[in-house]
Amino acid sequence: MKKTLNCTQEDNNIKTHMEFSKIISVTGKPGLFQVISQSKNSIIVESLTDKKRLAINSTQNVSLLENIAIYTYEEDVPLLEIFKSMHKKTEGKEAISHKESGKKLAAFFAEVLPNYDDERVYTSNIKKVIQWFNLLVNAGLDFTAIKEVIAEEKTEEA
Repeated sequence: MKKTLNCTQEDNNIKTHMEFSKIISVTGKPGLFQVISQSKNSIIVESLTDKKRLAINSTQNVSLLENIAIYTYEEDVPLLEIFKSMHKKTEGKEAISHKESGKKLAAFFAEVLPNYDDERVYTSNIKKVIQWFNLLVNAGLDFTAIKEVIAEEKTEEA
């Protein structure tokens, strides 16, 4: 079986091409996964942390990260926008650990999304967002490239 990957080479490190639109979270399974293929009854995914592939049954609860948004006092903000803001704040590096105290997590999150609704966004939500961001940074997701792809898609629609 021949495997082909879309790769980019940066500083002699080969990073696998990832599409944000194919990154999912699976209830009951730690980490994030990239959708590789779909069949009638399951989804084939690859873990972003250990690159192991597995089949996710169609009855399991799966969330596409691009469909997740965070409550603010004005409008819901897509998770991707929050990740971009975190990427800018951390200069492309990992954010604070999701295991920090609730106060530190909330303070960091308030810097990234100042108007988030602290009555509807719980510490557990903030922990999950920060944990996911750090996983994506470690997996080599280029948040600046996502912006270009989205801009290209909008241009094509117009």
